[in-house]
Amino acid sequence: MVKETDIIVIGAGPVGLFTVFEAGLLGLNCVLIDNLDKPGGQCAELYPEKPIYDIPGVAFQTAQEHVDALLLQIKPFYYDLYLNQRVETIEEVDHAKDIYWKVTTNENNSFISKNIFIAAGAGSFEARRPPNIENPDKFLNIGVNYAVRSKDKYKNKDIFIFGGGDSALDWTVELAKNAKSLSLVHRRDAFRGAPHTEELMRELVKDKKINLLTPFVIEDIHGEEKVNEVSLKNFDTKEIVTHKADELIFLFGLNKKLGPILDWELELNNKKINVNTESFETSKEGIFAVGDINDYPGKLDLILSGFHETTLAVQKAYKRIHPGERVPFGYTTSNSKLQKKLGVLDK
Repeated sequence: MVKETDIIVIGAGPVGLFTVFEAGLLGLNCVLIDNLDKPGGQCAELYPEKPIYDIPGVAFQTAQEHVDALLLQIKPFYYDLYLNQRVETIEEVDHAKDIYWKVTTNENNSFISKNIFIAAGAGSFEARRPPNIENPDKFLNIGVNYAVRSKDKYKNKDIFIFGGGDSALDWTVELAKNAKSLSLVHRRDAFRGAPHTEELMRELVKDKKINLLTPFVIEDIHGEEKVNEVSLKNFDTKEIVTHKADELIFLFGLNKKLGPILDWELELNNKKINVNTESFETSKEGIFAVGDINDYPGKLDLILSGFHETTLAVQKAYKRIHPGERVPFGYTTSNSKLQKKLGVLDK
């Protein structure tokens, strides 16, 4: 069975979720498809407890709080959410005496629409594994971690963080507050993160609140039912030392892949999808790209930018569904019709 909808949204991260809101204000329905097991994209999957400071009007939110707020914001509107599925094919089809797009997932679910919004962030991604450890995922979530999903998990634990970028420095500073012990491991005594965070980390080292182990790389992980020790090798001397450990956090970044997007014959630039800045439409009419997946002169990979992009793209999507009609416009602060849709006025 093929389901018809007004907009097919590929990606249920913040920009994909906000697309539902903007579409809902115009009376349009959406289908969201995401290969993760929950909405929120990288915010929910990789750094749910990291702070976000640059959402207008919100001085501070964790990434998960931001996702939760978006889910609450779109609650008044109808949408279908398909998780643990990846879009495999996109094709043009004749439907109702017009040209539509048909999308099919790896679970053989099919959808048709006049509009596709690609809000896939950086494409599909997975955390990089430690390169010289055979099957590190044997201990996944029982001592081996590639993201911090809950700070409480690490209270009073012996923690080893591996990495030299922002995430490694950020979580070193944050988790040191409640850890039994914390060691930051890096192959050299130089870091790629924000200088201010590095300063905080080095102050913790100076105060003997954490250990900085350089130049070391991981050699082996020990344990049966869970991790209990980790072996490290000195990058220079090749000496191997073994430490008691409860939790290992590998923050080596992500392997980002466009995946099937490469097969959709869209115009690309540096593994991003080229769009115009009037409607954020791609080289194919009716297919839009919003958020970090797109590229245009002056592009900034910010959630804020994606919200702006999808707001304008939804306007064009409405025109494709209702050609010749004026796109409804109103302010949510004063428009009673919009307030009824949002559920803040009695219908």
